[in-house]
Amino acid sequence: MFGFPKKLWRINTGLYLICGSILFLFTIVLKFTSLDCYLNDARQIIDLNTAACRDHYYKAFNLSASGKKNCTKIIEGDWDEVRQTLIENLEVKKRKVIASDKDYIELAKDCATFKTVRKYITFRLSTEEANYPIAYSMVVHGDIEAFERLLRSIYTPQNIYCVHVDAKSPDTFHQALRAIVSCFDNVFVASKLESVVYASWSRVQADLNCMEDLLNSTVQWKYLINTCGSDFPLKTNAEIVKTLKSLNGKNNMESEEPPVGKKWRWESRFEVKENIVNTNIKKSSPPLNINIFSGNAYIVVTRDFVRAVFETSFAKDFIEWAKDTYSPDEFLWASLHRVPWMPGSFPRHSKFDTSDMNAVARLVKWGSLEGDIQSGAPYSSCTGIHRREVCVYGTGDLHWLLQQHHLFANKFDPKVDDHALQCLEEQLRFKSFYGNIM
Repeated sequence: MFGFPKKLWRINTGLYLICGSILFLFTIVLKFTSLDCYLNDARQIIDLNTAACRDHYYKAFNLSASGKKNCTKIIEGDWDEVRQTLIENLEVKKRKVIASDKDYIELAKDCATFKTVRKYITFRLSTEEANYPIAYSMVVHGDIEAFERLLRSIYTPQNIYCVHVDAKSPDTFHQALRAIVSCFDNVFVASKLESVVYASWSRVQADLNCMEDLLNSTVQWKYLINTCGSDFPLKTNAEIVKTLKSLNGKNNMESEEPPVGKKWRWESRFEVKENIVNTNIKKSSPPLNINIFSGNAYIVVTRDFVRAVFETSFAKDFIEWAKDTYSPDEFLWASLHRVPWMPGSFPRHSKFDTSDMNAVARLVKWGSLEGDIQSGAPYSSCTGIHRREVCVYGTGDLHWLLQQHHLFANKFDPKVDDHALQCLEEQLRFKSFYGNIM
């Protein structure tokens, strides 16, 4: 009479146990799966192959451009969309208000809030990137917003960043920059600061100060890239890592036979007063009669190359010889890059000359070379403005810029065309999470 209910009770109990176990296991699996989407540890790596995690993070960290502009159309070269943004640039009342030094000093008082509000990616996006740290030397002198947006665009927790700020920059700029830097363990201000004078040795010394500090850091970085405050990347960190790996231990920079019109820069001695002044005193030949090559200040070099700059007697002698020349940053690195015993160097033969367009370090539009591409010009006219004959990019330059292989471009200025920067930020952040998926 009572056997059936007992049997039923046993069945129900068994079902409860089975269902409870399944529910428990499901909860555990769900908990540990969701952990991948809620990481707070910079040492951890999110799984971007998991669509839910990728979407979750992109939603939180996207840098969508403001206003009605369609950045995808602009980047694809839609000139109707480009014209509209260029017209907006002419209407001063619609220009973006640039953040001040004091704004950043205040915001960076709370580092957690600063990194959240400014949407810094503080976790590693892939194992490949985590295992390939890069060193950055960042030489800046003003415009705190431009610097901070550049830092945000290249920041990852595995890289290391040295910032050299011009010693003569305003105190509030120093304070704002140090406030930002203090929020990151892997970003620091150079231990020695120079008062940088245009075209003088001080520009090279600023990079050398950062190079030495970076060599002394505990991060075992592979390559060094130097930047200035008006640079902006054209590639994501993952794309930069891929490019650096493809160099196979070689340096990469502009390095060409110098035009006759530039040789005066190292044939006479120069002195630094308020500006750099030619003494008209003839200089001696460089050490070991090294061949002088023409280049620019921006380079991609191996760790071994940087170490050799400080440790080899020849490099030290050449550096000492170059200190009283004009604009040594535009021949020093290019020349050391062609010395056979320097790590990662190229041979001196003209077949190994590399123009700025063929190098990957920096993409620049020179006003004197702009024109009709079909008629032989290397690039079309600048859609922004010019400073010292260099294009400060406008929105209409983005389509061309993003078709090039360069890692960085110069110059950008949010006061000239913030649409260009916003669209670059949007594009790079999207590609950081989705690669080339469109």
